[in-house]
Amino acid sequence: MCPSRLVLEHVTSRWGVLVLAALLERSYRFSELRRTIGGVSEKMLAQTLQTLERDGFVHRDAKPVIPPRVDYSLTPLGTEAAEQVWALARWTERQVDAVQAARKAYDEGRAQQG
Repeated sequence: MCPSRLVLEHVTSRWGVLVLAALLERSYRFSELRRTIGGVSEKMLAQTLQTLERDGFVHRDAKPVIPPRVDYSLTPLGTEAAEQVWALARWTERQVDAVQAARKAYDEGRAQQG
């Protein structure tokens, strides 16, 4: 597998996109980020953050206080990736009607053939 394909998979995964988009706004603590994203399990969010941190997109700042405090933010590389992914997400939202029309035409054409 091409290395760039794996990176692309990480930033465009279901949770990767949402984590990057949320962190584009500001830094978050784990529980805040989980509430902001919604629908993600603790395990999946932890795994996604760890993957994005390993790839250099997310910075994990663990503060040695009681109780422990960990903040997540984007690195400069992560900000650039988030902006690119978010632009694609916005483009997709603008094109939903066109895609649905294309699907309908395709399905009607297939029904007439079969």
